[in-house]
Amino acid sequence: MISFDNTEIAFKSKSNKDLKRAYWLFKIVGNRSFVKFGKWATNLALKLRLPIKWIVKRTIFKQFCGGESITESISASDQLAKHNVHTILDYSIEGKTSDEDFDTTVKEIIATINEGKNNPNIPFAVFKFTGICLFEILEKANDSTDNLSANDRIKYDQLLERVDSICKAAYDANLPVFIDAEESWIQDTIDRIAMDMMAKYNTEKVSVFNTLQMYRHDRLEFFQKSIDQAKKNNHLLAVKLVRGAYMEKERDRAEEKGYPSPIQPTKEASDIDFDKSLNLALNNIETVSLCAGSHNEKSALKLTELMTEKGISVNDKRIYFAQLLGMSDHISFNLSNAGYNVAKYVPYGPIKEVMPYLLRRADENTSVAGQTSRELGLIMKERKRRKIK
Repeated sequence: MISFDNTEIAFKSKSNKDLKRAYWLFKIVGNRSFVKFGKWATNLALKLRLPIKWIVKRTIFKQFCGGESITESISASDQLAKHNVHTILDYSIEGKTSDEDFDTTVKEIIATINEGKNNPNIPFAVFKFTGICLFEILEKANDSTDNLSANDRIKYDQLLERVDSICKAAYDANLPVFIDAEESWIQDTIDRIAMDMMAKYNTEKVSVFNTLQMYRHDRLEFFQKSIDQAKKNNHLLAVKLVRGAYMEKERDRAEEKGYPSPIQPTKEASDIDFDKSLNLALNNIETVSLCAGSHNEKSALKLTELMTEKGISVNDKRIYFAQLLGMSDHISFNLSNAGYNVAKYVPYGPIKEVMPYLLRRADENTSVAGQTSRELGLIMKERKRRKIK
């Protein structure tokens, strides 16, 4: 039996100073008004080029990011590895729009693959389509590529070349790469290309993962269809399951444009489909490799129970658990302590460039029911156990 209440294991990688910083950070992000003001003040300070970098780097950046470069992030990776927790280097810059920037991002993603090739602590790489292509091209191609203009088609073909270069690098390095999920109105483009990449590179081993956001009510059916397609075409299917990251945006857009929301009617419905997907994956384990990207304790326990029921070893390489750096250490470290395969997403990049990511983490911890209070309660429990004042 695994207990996610064991704070000695959960925070064994954290110094007393780390715990104090985490305590105050989660206290702050638990205050919705303060977070709202903090986002405004931070964005203003960055626009005015005020010297806030040193404050950010020693607080929220240190909690949720590995460093400003791959080299800086390796020290965080090494620290995680001491406790059998692996690393997924996540180049977390956003908002780029030029071909030069897109090509630079591709090179950086391939650099993370090459780092992982020679580093046993890094089992996966990851990237987002919006980091290497204009959002509008992904949106225009969502239903079909038939109506793309000549110029749009050039941009789309450049996207295909970039994706293929990343997936080939992953294949050559024997280091699988995750393709992250994004908004529903560009996700069909992503799914279509991801499946093509799996058909090309997942014939003998897993090199490419697609991501399914289970807060969408159509994803369980899509998962089953993906399994059927993989079996028909004789390639392996690899999926990362998450609940999702764009709920409010999705609902607002659906209401604004007058179409049915793709989001589940309740959180309970998302939870049910997530757990059904875990079972579906394990029932097809000869075809499916799975990464459960969840901060939900019940789902993590559910997967361990399913693995036991189906006689699957705790360290079967086809099954991974994953959480974000700086969050849910009670899940990550207790699972790794029990021998399960666990990885932390370790975002990195120049501080100014990763601020959108950091501000979303603050939003997420503020808006997800119980997330901040759970994190804070566990930190307080461990501080009491260590007798930290």
